Amino acid sequence: MKAIIEHISSSLSDLYGEDETLALAWWIAEELTGLTRTQLQFGCKDTKNIPNIQIDDPKLAEIIARLRCFDPIQYIFGHTLWAGLDLKLTPATLIPRPETAELVERLSTFNFPLSTAPVKVLDIGTGSGCIAIALKKRHPEWQITGIDISAEAIEIAQENARRNNVEVNFLQADIFSDSIGKNLQSPISALQYDLVVSNPPYICESEKSLMRPNVLNFEPASALFVPDADPLLFYRRIASLFSNEALTGPTTNDRPPTTNDKFLFFEINEAYSVELSAMLSGLGYTDIQIHNDIYGKPRIIQGRMAR
Repeated sequence: MKAIIEHISSSLSDLYGEDETLALAWWIAEELTGLTRTQLQFGCKDTKNIPNIQIDDPKLAEIIARLRCFDPIQYIFGHTLWAGLDLKLTPATLIPRPETAELVERLSTFNFPLSTAPVKVLDIGTGSGCIAIALKKRHPEWQITGIDISAEAIEIAQENARRNNVEVNFLQADIFSDSIGKNLQSPISALQYDLVVSNPPYICESEKSLMRPNVLNFEPASALFVPDADPLLFYRRIASLFSNEALTGPTTNDRPPTTNDKFLFFEINEAYSVELSAMLSGLGYTDIQIHNDIYGKPRIIQGRMAR
């Protein structure tokens, strides 16, 4: 195995950093053998049926060739391990990031001051379903809905829910549709949810030159980029749909106004935390807080929607 790891590393070292190259090498070895890195390094009790990888293996050569073209390894193998989940991925879905796992962790431990249970959650722009599924895993009693404009992403999210043995309601919906926000029976009627969470597109078009090829050339642009002229486009739309005015507006006879606190959480572009805070405040949100990620960058914003 040492020879295989060295071969993979040497084949990729001119394109990837040392730590990333080593991580890719072990990931490939794990996928091709079905063993964990610990088992590969320290031995396994039953190894007689384990595939013996050869340096000239055509499958290995194909994987290396694709990585040299910056094809993300998550798409090569069709899945990733993230936040305790095994998620199917395709180029129709964004690859979950560590900062999104931090968002999930913060939500999972958030103390909701609710008078009734269970917590009802809406995940906007769900993609692979990673946020919704991770929250459901941690809180099986929560009622969670995930929406996305992409039909293919919804199919992947539904499969990921089955793959991880949870029940989440995934629906195709366009938050910019004229009917959204006006119909109280719609799947994202503000009155239905205690928590709205979103990791919307937030990278400006002008930032493309800073992006690595494995992101820029393969991941869905619609899930990544916003116009330079309106970097808060998605945040403003979502926050407006769930503003205090929306929450306290007219209701149907069978859906009275709620007295529970409701909260909005966003993953954000570090460059716009101040602007986002001001925007939320202008829409009537209170108790606005900004949280840094493990690198000290502002990455999460939260606000109270209504009392």
